[in-house]
Amino acid sequence: MKMNHIGIDIIEIKRVREAISRWGGRFLQRIFTESELSLYQDKIESLAARFAGKEAVIKALSRSGRVFTWREIEILAEADGKPVVHLYGQALIQARDLGLSGVEISLSHSRENAIALVIGIRED
Repeated sequence: MKMNHIGIDIIEIKRVREAISRWGGRFLQRIFTESELSLYQDKIESLAARFAGKEAVIKALSRSGRVFTWREIEILAEADGKPVVHLYGQALIQARDLGLSGVEISLSHSRENAIALVIGIRED
């Protein structure tokens, strides 16, 4: 049986802003990779979209109860701005166990919300 692996998440941007205000570097270092922070630390909307993206990836990959960390999911951008997902550690192992060759992602935000949609790609 062919299974689709889809995840979606939406978050209020002010919740990310409040978490950064309250927890500062501790929150940022727990959620985001060094590359993400170097590119997006001053762009709250981009961080919020990546937070939603990580949640969407977790939803798309969560099938066997394997646990992985936020930083095992990295969301950067190609030269043309298209977001790209890099998986590491247990997240990468989980994707391989599900038969996925990759993960496609779409990110967007308004003034108030950030949203992400993830689709796991299988090459059968």
